[in-house]
Amino acid sequence: MPVPKNEPTGAEISFETAMERLEKIVEEMESSKLPLEELLVRYEEGIRLVGVCNQQLASAENRIETLTRSANGRPQSSGAANAQDTLKESNKIKNEEIRLF
Repeated sequence: MPVPKNEPTGAEISFETAMERLEKIVEEMESSKLPLEELLVRYEEGIRLVGVCNQQLASAENRIETLTRSANGRPQSSGAANAQDTLKESNKIKNEEIRLF
């Protein structure tokens, strides 16, 4: 789905704004007042926003690991293994969310 011109891209939208929009989308979809086509549009937007949130969470986790490593002089956990675990968990969550609909 192309992003409308007045809608911010993933790089421009904050995590909090994306979460607020996701909550609003869920409310709209649960209301059962939208026609099927509008439900699909909201669903597509929701999937995009979930991706934005997952990317920002992964980035925040990497920053925390870097700061922890800097403060302690050594990593608390394996960064590469942790990043892969985070990606696997993110994909698992995304797949579970998709199965909801």
